[in-house]
Amino acid sequence: MQYWMIKTEPGDYTWEAFVEDGVTMWDGVRNYQARNNLRAMKKGDTVLFYRSVKKPAVMGIARVVREAYPDPTTDDPRWVAVDLKTVQALRQPVPLRAIKENPALADLPLLRQPRLSVMPLTEAQFREIVKMGGL
Repeated sequence: MQYWMIKTEPGDYTWEAFVEDGVTMWDGVRNYQARNNLRAMKKGDTVLFYRSVKKPAVMGIARVVREAYPDPTTDDPRWVAVDLKTVQALRQPVPLRAIKENPALADLPLLRQPRLSVMPLTEAQFREIVKMGGL
């Protein structure tokens, strides 16, 4: 199993909407590195949901339920989507400020490539963030 982080802006899609939907198609990614990360996701992989821009924080945990398939929001075959299912909200969101202050997360892709919308995590990074979130 691999670990990932996905980023979204609250104006595009919120954690609360994701919880209400239960399962969502993660589409519209138009960055090659993020697209390659989507392609690498496997059914059962664990994903952290990160809310960017306004009060940036990790909000909860999701799981990949459908591996990469052609993104239906474009006719361009280079782009893919995956389906994600909510698993659990963190007891408390983990703000970006706390992530930046944690030495165990110094190499987190979110801090090195803040514009990347889909990024891999190590198991240690995943566990540290989840622990910070009260789980």
